[in-house]
Amino acid sequence: MTDHLIVTDENTMRVIKLRRPEKKNAITQDMYRMMSDAIDTAQNNPDIRCIIITGGSGVFTAGNDLEEFLHEGTSNADTPRASNAVKFLYSLAHNVKPIIAAVDGIAIGIGTTMLFHCDYVLASNTATFSTPFIHLGLVPEGASSLLMPRTMGHQRAFATLVMGRTMSADDACIAGFVNVVVPPGHTEAEARKVAREICHLPAEAVAISRKLLKTPPEDLTRRIDQESHLFGERMRSKEAVAAFKAFFSRKKA
Repeated sequence: MTDHLIVTDENTMRVIKLRRPEKKNAITQDMYRMMSDAIDTAQNNPDIRCIIITGGSGVFTAGNDLEEFLHEGTSNADTPRASNAVKFLYSLAHNVKPIIAAVDGIAIGIGTTMLFHCDYVLASNTATFSTPFIHLGLVPEGASSLLMPRTMGHQRAFATLVMGRTMSADDACIAGFVNVVVPPGHTEAEARKVAREICHLPAEAVAISRKLLKTPPEDLTRRIDQESHLFGERMRSKEAVAAFKAFFSRKKA
């Protein structure tokens, strides 16, 4: 167990809250496991109609805990990516409940890519979105190479995933993966309003309609596996090793 993640059920909502402010909610393997369990156990629970993922006020997540991630990703040649991270991505791919994301502050790496698995995204006007894999010599993950171009077009996806450019909340709204921009500190409250709205709709009709809109899970997991294989290869590349060394050198300086 970890106190870096809080899972609570509020009437018909399950709220998954990242709580590691001292590390900007950087996600550990334990946190991935708990998020995955929270999503998986909601699937056959008819009392849970909607899932909210939030980082609280001021920060969504800085992405992977890089020190732990680097250790897990390079310690075993047969395990190119830490299994709990992939398990979480599989949980998102197979999830059948509407997911709402409340993003206040930075959303880096998987903090951005997980949003493309969500059904409704609220962001504060101070939120920023970035997938800086390229700067570490890495490649996209989370089926983002499939979902991002489908959502916002090749050119925006290229600038985000291949060039590593950061996107503002307003730009993310224009790009189509953020539904609404709200003032800082209001994302969670607004997410609960949206969840209540969804929970008052006919449950079976919501489930069927959502399934019609979503990319089939088998397509998502196939791309997740492909990306994970390439990601694992890149983790051991000279480019990535040099980039990680430079990153940690700057961090210590």
